[in-house]
Amino acid sequence: KEDRSICIDLTENGLDEKVLIRSDGTSVYITQDIGTAMQRFEDFSEIKGMIYTVGNEQEYHFKTLFLILKKLGVKWANMLHHLSYGMVDLPDGKMKSREGNVVDADDLMSKMKTTAKEISSKLGKLDGYSISEKNYLYEKISLGALKYYILKVDPRKTILFDPEKSIDFNGNTGPFIQYTYARIQSILKSNNIDPDSRMPEKLDTKETLIIKQLILYPEIVEQSLKSLSPAIISNYIYELVKRFNSFYQNVTILGSGSITTKNFRLILLKNVATNLNNSCSLLGIKLPQRM
Repeated sequence: KEDRSICIDLTENGLDEKVLIRSDGTSVYITQDIGTAMQRFEDFSEIKGMIYTVGNEQEYHFKTLFLILKKLGVKWANMLHHLSYGMVDLPDGKMKSREGNVVDADDLMSKMKTTAKEISSKLGKLDGYSISEKNYLYEKISLGALKYYILKVDPRKTILFDPEKSIDFNGNTGPFIQYTYARIQSILKSNNIDPDSRMPEKLDTKETLIIKQLILYPEIVEQSLKSLSPAIISNYIYELVKRFNSFYQNVTILGSGSITTKNFRLILLKNVATNLNNSCSLLGIKLPQRM
């Protein structure tokens, strides 16, 4: 341009003319993103692609960025993807930085920890624990609740995040899953499994439902990867936990009368626990041994 700025015209592609260097020689956001992308592919030559996990309010920005890189002729321009996720709203409305209605991540996590403490105290879940043990669990419960509540929703959808509902020990929540895992660990800790035991001649219907869910795990992980949606794993976990709790409430595990049946059910519990641990690890959620 006459003012020495550098622009690129994208109007023939349905976008606007974009300034890349201002007249005073300084860069803009997109210029820095171009440089960062090039640096990443230079530093990591074996990279197979990049996923930009950024809110849907930036969709236009990434359309522009990817198109500019294509026009610059870089070979890897088609290996870029914008995972456009929905916004997180609060019960009192959308967060707006200009109006000061924002939530600091540290403040939110601190509030979640306090909420976990209050609810746990009311329910008496942690009676007999030391102060250090309680604080350790509050941390696990609160972060598990926060992560699960957000990740159980498809990333492209807007989320209404309610801190108190997310820490409920019943329903489709992180603490409910954590509590189920801890319950299984408590049973396994008190009972030995015979690795050489035979299969029972007949399985209970609820056992069959759990086994079917366990078998789905590799397919679920593959689906989640292909669609870039942790929500698929979250929903899988919740379904497994529901099936286990239905089994736990209706089928005798330890007093089944048959050593073969008892042993099989303990093995089933162990597999459920392993699956929960693996699934939650993919979501960054830690599961407590006791709770």
